Amino acid sequence: MKKIALTALVLALGLAGCQKKTATTVDNNTVTTENTVTMDTNSAVNGADNALDAAGNATSNAAAGTANATANGMNATANAVANTAK
Repeated sequence: MKKIALTALVLALGLAGCQKKTATTVDNNTVTTENTVTMDTNSAVNGADNALDAAGNATSNAAAGTANATANGMNATANAVANTAK
């Protein structure tokens, strides 16, 4: 009878230990999933932010290019007028 009681006690303790680890594992998995979702969200936001920055830079560069082209055209016209007057 003592052997049966001892075996039952060992099995009960083993099952109790497994349940604690299972609950901890579930908690850890939940935290890991939450962290993964947060990282994915941050990555998406950063990607969108980088795309907006790139579009802004492209627009700014295009405006600067247009200004340079206009200035070059004006300089060319001024030079042509100056050379014609000579």
